[in-house]
Formats: sequence, C-alpha cells, structure tokens
Amino acid sequence: QIIVDDDDSKVWSLYDAGPRTIRCPLIFLPPVSGTADVFFQQILALTGWGYRVIALQYPVYWDHLEFCDGFRKLLDHLQLDKVHLFGASLGGFLAQKFAEYTHKSPRVQSLILCNAFSDTSIFNQTWTANSFWLMPAFMLKKIVLGNFASGPLDPEMADGIDFMVDRLESLGQSELASRLTLNCQNSYVEPHKIRDIPVTIMDVFDQSALSTEAKEEMYKLYPNARRAHLKTGGNFPYLCRSAEVNLYIQIHLLQFHGTRYAAIDPSMVSAEELEVQKISLHTSNEQEGQ
Repeated sequence: QIIVDDDDSKVWSLYDAGPRTIRCPLIFLPPVSGTADVFFQQILALTGWGYRVIALQYPVYWDHLEFCDGFRKLLDHLQLDKVHLFGASLGGFLAQKFAEYTHKSPRVQSLILCNAFSDTSIFNQTWTANSFWLMPAFMLKKIVLGNFASGPLDPEMADGIDFMVDRLESLGQSELASRLTLNCQNSYVEPHKIRDIPVTIMDVFDQSALSTEAKEEMYKLYPNARRAHLKTGGNFPYLCRSAEVNLYIQIHLLQFHGTRYAAIDPSMVSAEELEVQKISLHTSNEQEGQ
C-alpha cells in the first residue's frame, strides 16, 4: 500500500510481481467493481513467463484530473518513467485519459483497452454523476450489479461474475461512489493527443455492458489499433477467458521485445514459442470465423 498524495487517506493498493529489473512493466487498471486482485490470472501467468506486472486499486478520486495527477505521482514513486497500461472498462477510460494528460512528456508506452469506452456520455448518467457521493452503498452496488450479465452462463463466466460480486462487496461507499462518478461525469478522450501510442482494443462478441455504438466509436478513434476479439467473455474476459486474454497481451507486448520498453526479462524470451502461439491463435480465430 502506497500513499503519494498530501492527503493520507488516498492509499493505492497494488501487487507488483515479476522481475524488478524491468523498467517498463504492464500495469492493470480495474473496472468500477474491481479490486487489484481481479487480475490474478494475468499476474500468475505473465510473471511465470518472465513479465513484470503491477495490478492496482485506486484511492478515492472524484475527477479525472485528480486521478491522473495521483497516478503520475505513483509512477514517480515507483521510479517508472514509461509503462504499458491494460485498462478494463473504467480502467480503460482512465488509461486513455492518463495518456492524454501526459502527452507532452509521455509516460504511456502502449495501451490495451479491454471493453473500454472513450466517452462517458454513453452511460446516460452524466446528470446523476454529481449525486453518487450522496447515495448509500447498497444503492451504488445495485447500479453496478445492473450491468452484470444474467441468465444462463457457462461455468467459467458464472464463476467470474461471482468473484466480481465478491470484490464489489469489499468496496466501501466512497470508493464506489467515486468510481461511478469517474465513470459517468461528462468527459471524453481527445484522440489526437494519443495518436502515436500503440493500442490493442480487446472486446467480446457476447453480452457486455458496452453498446455496439461505443465499440464502433473506439474503432473509429483508433483506426490503426490491433483488435483482439473474444467470441465470448462478457464483462470480465480476464477472469473467465484468461488464457485468450493472456495470449493477446503477449502478442501486444511482443513488439517491444528487445527494446528498453520490453515488459519481459530478456532471458525469458523465446521467439519460436511465441510465433507458435500466434499461429495457433490465428488458426483458432479463422476456424471460429468459418
């Protein structure tokens, strides 16, 4: 747990795993309902392959600028000048805002945006954003749970949702209220400020909280982005489709191998092995497409 603001109540919780010699790790930013440990499948797998990964849990911030400033201080504290960001949903929006905020002296080397959005107005909640801080915790939880999938689900997805519900229960009123405020207060990403950053857009083809319009908007904003499509996975593919998600993360980070922005210990890189994985993913995607 780390405090970087003048305000002692703002505590960042994080898991920092993998080789500390890596100066450009992959940092995970959770969705509204998530805590740092929702990325445990990624931490376990990626550190096993030699990557350094950091999963975060944000303190209570009520606006995007305040969040970006706090996050910049956290990176300074960790002595990281450049990082790769994986953001899920709200985490994806905040990752883009942070890249935009630091565009003059860039801190973000690349982005993986999972079920992310670029404009908060898609939730049609901008008018209530200012009242979340007044609502009791049970009402806030109800708002969040309203976006979770219901109906018959496969066992992995059901387990993933159970895990997220459990994580949601662990969040206090101010944590939830502040995240919903960040999720819904009127704001959008200015793509011209982050045009040069390599982006992978990861999304699912089954039911998730994101509308088709929101997804299309992301593709338009980042026409050169790589796309990582998962046939299924709902709102939390990193939990219930972790093998696919982890493979896409590796493919995204492959372009930095051998540079100072590599997130992996150089001694752990086996090009042939990754090439084989890429081909197998490509083949399975083609089969799904038939």
